[in-house]
Amino acid sequence: MKLVRMKPGYGDQLLAEGDPELAEDEARLVEAFRRQLDQGMWAAVPTGAGGRRQAMLVREFEDVPRDAERVIFIPPAAGG
Repeated sequence: MKLVRMKPGYGDQLLAEGDPELAEDEARLVEAFRRQLDQGMWAAVPTGAGGRRQAMLVREFEDVPRDAERVIFIPPAAGG
């Protein structure tokens, strides 16, 4: 699993990578996940197949499917 942060103008930034089935990797992934949420980022897990861009938002690491290849962190939408 990869945790990546989308940075406009910079592309994707790899935050952490590991196997959530291994305790040491899972601890590192959970820490990186929580740090991003604490910074106000949203977490999304891509779900689209066949070229469609779809994702589900998650609020807890436990909500991420164990077979997910990546979790993408995005800033919340700005607006007024």
